[in-house]
Amino acid sequence: MKKVGLFFGTFNPIHIGHLVLANHMVEFSGLDEVWFVITPQSPFKVKQSLLDNNHRYQMVFEAVQDYPKLKPSKIEFDLPQPNYTTNTLAHLDDKYGKDHQFSLIMGEDNLKNFHKWKNYETILEHYSIHVYPRISHGEIAHQFKGHPKITKVDAPIMEISSTFIRKAHKSGKNIRPMLPYSVWKYMDEMNFYR
Repeated sequence: MKKVGLFFGTFNPIHIGHLVLANHMVEFSGLDEVWFVITPQSPFKVKQSLLDNNHRYQMVFEAVQDYPKLKPSKIEFDLPQPNYTTNTLAHLDDKYGKDHQFSLIMGEDNLKNFHKWKNYETILEHYSIHVYPRISHGEIAHQFKGHPKITKVDAPIMEISSTFIRKAHKSGKNIRPMLPYSVWKYMDEMNFYR
């Protein structure tokens, strides 16, 4: 069984923080691969500032080319909108379940809101969750503390956000060090976020 960690996000754009975390997960938490699942529309995010799905997929594709254990996934592009993780997991199990074992990768901030996710109990029953540290406020719900399916991974704290990158780029700041070179090149050529 191939152990695959699913890193969900809009990746608008993907940046070095995403790569550092995904690479840490695949190297230090027993996963064979990490798939970047590019979300067309999150139930929790407004869609206005999102680039077209295929442009975001292309940037993820560019970013992971040199990392054979990291893969881009557009599995959610053809699923009903808005995307709910529970539906995506069911679809992935139908398609790959015979030889893949899926788990979730999420930040500590997302774990604090996990009880708001659709069918979160079912997700926890069937999948493990790898949690990376984030600087955030609020408490983790008591039912998730010490849960056997939830593992905290001692990954680097990456406080770079795609929102910050978009705003800084729009205002003319140099954000190149925060992006893989191929992503910066694609973004610049396509004149994105200006």
